[in-house]
Amino acid sequence: MKKYITIILSGLWILILSTSCRKQLDLSPVSSVSDANFWKTADQFDSFVAGVHTLFRNNNSSFQTLGEMRADIFATDPGSSSTFTGEATQGFERLWTQNLNLDNPGVSSFGGFYTNISQLNLLISKLNSTAVVSAANKNYYLGIAYGMRAFYYYHLYRSWGGVVIQTEPTTGASIDISNLAKAASSADDVLALIKADIDKSVTSFGADYSFRNAKGYWSKSATLMLKADVYLWTSYRGGGAADATIAKAALTDIQSNVAALQLLPSYANIFPTTNRGNNEIIFAIRYQLNEASMSFVSGSFVPQTSLIINFSDSLTNRQFNVTTDNWGGLLRAPVKIATFRQFQANDTRALATIQPAYTKTGDSYKIAGCFVDKFAGEQNAGSRTIDNDWPVYRYADLLLMKAEAEVALGQDPTAEINQVRARAYGANYNAGVQGYPNQVVDVNPKEAILQERLLEFIFEGKRWYDLRRMGDSYVYEHTTLLPSQAYALYWPIDRTSLTNNRDLKQTTGYASF
Repeated sequence: MKKYITIILSGLWILILSTSCRKQLDLSPVSSVSDANFWKTADQFDSFVAGVHTLFRNNNSSFQTLGEMRADIFATDPGSSSTFTGEATQGFERLWTQNLNLDNPGVSSFGGFYTNISQLNLLISKLNSTAVVSAANKNYYLGIAYGMRAFYYYHLYRSWGGVVIQTEPTTGASIDISNLAKAASSADDVLALIKADIDKSVTSFGADYSFRNAKGYWSKSATLMLKADVYLWTSYRGGGAADATIAKAALTDIQSNVAALQLLPSYANIFPTTNRGNNEIIFAIRYQLNEASMSFVSGSFVPQTSLIINFSDSLTNRQFNVTTDNWGGLLRAPVKIATFRQFQANDTRALATIQPAYTKTGDSYKIAGCFVDKFAGEQNAGSRTIDNDWPVYRYADLLLMKAEAEVALGQDPTAEINQVRARAYGANYNAGVQGYPNQVVDVNPKEAILQERLLEFIFEGKRWYDLRRMGDSYVYEHTTLLPSQAYALYWPIDRTSLTNNRDLKQTTGYASF
């Protein structure tokens, strides 16, 4: 157990030093911390809660990969094995071509989620047996722990179906699910746990709708957003109007009790490092200069500076340069040109999300490719650091999920959809042209919502899940997955996990060994 606690504290200490309060905590040296001298003070519980958010941030790459990399956003040009800059995709293409297997699983070790699930289990156990934490903090922290655990299991449920359920603290040095030698529970049992944890989270928060750490901590509103998502999912799978009603009620609860939440007037102002925790954000993963950055972005989604300078930006009529465009990354997963072209003229979300690159011949520009630039980070001593906060939930998501629930209930989604569209087009918005139900796609309200969610949430880890939520046919329509590959709606389990935990069974349809 001593090693177990040491792992936790080594991960949380960095976050503690970077939080807004930055208070010094009277902790034993990390090397000597054990269960015998931890959990004795309220500060130690505060530190542990900071730590589970640090570990949550460590899972950001898995959240993004599971949530959108198999959808219709990223890909190379047809027939090419490299990006427009000439960089190789190095296996990323297996995600959007649906070519996964136990040795190329896309995501290994269940996203690494069980590490933090184990921490959350421990936190729940200790909170339920302590008297050193104030009642308000105890309830808030239990709300965080149950809500965050439900969030992890919801990712697991949507990605693998039935998975191992572990709700008790794992003792000993091992906190990896692959070493638990435990069989997976059924998908129905996993869903039941998710809903039960959501209820416990809501009950624990009670009437406390406050946000902490500038919305960098899980909150009651985050749990209610998760609840709406889960019940929308089940409304398409037998829950019908009853579950859609629960989803809408959860969203209305937030609107009724957190009046400050609203769309920002400018879409581009949601994401900068200078506007963290703004009125649109409900919950975001916190990054900070000189503390933590989104290394998975620079490692796969933005180009090398030496390569992008060979291209131009047609909007500003300039060639990219090493001073302004010093992305310093590796472009393994470019945005499809076709994705960029789904934005209509005057939609401000396009250039606030995607950077197109052009080849220039004389005065003529031809688009060569695109990459995501929603999270541009900040310049620091001549280099770029990707340290934007990554939104998990924001108010636009609330509006579009509410619209989805209304469609399921036979109600009018116009108000919610058009709030999002009006902000997207700004001064150029014409309700008779861009407004619902006046676009061609609006003939099918579900497709209209799916399109709006695509344009709104690129690189926020939602597109694949959105298609999956509405039903298999939407996946087949919008991605490269074929109906004959229905088994691949789920993800394969990697070889290491199957080897280490022989009670696990490979996802149906994929080869095992």
